[in-house]
Amino acid sequence: MSEAVIFLSMVAIFAVLAMGLRLPIGVSLVLSALVGSLLGGEGIGLRHLVEGSFGYFDTILIIVSAMIFMKVLQASGILDTITALLLKTFYKRKFFLLITVMGLIMFPGMITGSSTTAVLSTGALVAPVLMKLGLPRVKTAALIAMGGILGMIAPPVNILVMIMGGGVDMPYVGLTIPLLIIVIPLAIIISLWLGYKDIKTIGFDQMKAILPESFFKKYGFRIYIPLLAVVVLMLGKSVFVQFTPDIGIPAIFFVGSLIGLFCGRPFNFFKVTQEAIKEAMPILCILAGVGMFIQIMTLTGGRGWTVISFLSLPPVLLYLGIAVSMPLFGAVSAFGSASILGVPFVLALINKNAIITTSALSAIAGLGDLMPPTALAGIFAAQVVHENNYFKVLRFCLIPALFELFMGIGVLLLAPLIDKII
Repeated sequence: MSEAVIFLSMVAIFAVLAMGLRLPIGVSLVLSALVGSLLGGEGIGLRHLVEGSFGYFDTILIIVSAMIFMKVLQASGILDTITALLLKTFYKRKFFLLITVMGLIMFPGMITGSSTTAVLSTGALVAPVLMKLGLPRVKTAALIAMGGILGMIAPPVNILVMIMGGGVDMPYVGLTIPLLIIVIPLAIIISLWLGYKDIKTIGFDQMKAILPESFFKKYGFRIYIPLLAVVVLMLGKSVFVQFTPDIGIPAIFFVGSLIGLFCGRPFNFFKVTQEAIKEAMPILCILAGVGMFIQIMTLTGGRGWTVISFLSLPPVLLYLGIAVSMPLFGAVSAFGSASILGVPFVLALINKNAIITTSALSAIAGLGDLMPPTALAGIFAAQVVHENNYFKVLRFCLIPALFELFMGIGVLLLAPLIDKII
């Protein structure tokens, strides 16, 4: 059986299982990889499946440790305190308020690589505040959904880039500036586009009534120490190389989590850890499945076939294919889009800087979290504001999503110029 038939069969089976039978994405990837191994004459291919499941083990460790750190920030009251401080500071300045709120929404996604985590944590935290400031419910949900997606593609943790980088043997280094070039303009433009017209300024007493509880008076400056420790360790390994050891991102998050035990509201660390792992489990299963899928795709020649097919396309069709296929395939899974389509696209653009191209492709693939029927960011954002029809939310996400798509394609086209500049 030809490589093309095997690969297309794997993709078709994955789509049927995930969209038709509604099986979990991770399970669908594993089963489609198993079928690909059988069709390729490799039998069950147990060794390759196991090896593939460990392909993103580093990423899995990062996600687990980041989710624990995020839960510690919530349980200790640190997240509420930071939110209260920022809103109290900027509540009279619409421009800075919207950018601050966008940054807050993005923050959990930045450290976990998951838009869903951002939407359900800080998104749920700021939603009542935004609505009381005059932002309509549906626009509030759209702002939260887009903030979650931007957080997912922002540094320091971008799982989509990690998946594509793992597929082309590219280390996860040097991505901060390219990702910020994409994320910062989008965060400013999208937050102003969705909120500036409707947000109204309020008095100090009204503002105090809608703020989350701050624990600063009770615990003082030490409540910020866990977050500062993580920032210092992350920046230090690149800025102060001689003085800061590179202990790895998982260890940095774990250190921050342990410090959080002593810097805020008391909580049960083991219970928080269990909740974090429970919430992270769907993403971890997807990554294990993605690793198996890519391993079998490589084993049976499907990866080579897709790369050759994309390389043979004229540039116009290649970029059009990227703009259309990656978000659409993201309706099944943005992570699946990054692995199945992102890796071949990176190889097809091998004449450009892979760090810049993977950054741009991650922004395009991230839009998959807005694509029905799954539309994870849109659905959960609608739930946060108690909106039953998530298509109303997606309608307000359309223009911001186009901003992100054009930014991604623009960075791809200008990759040689950006490479020279940075």
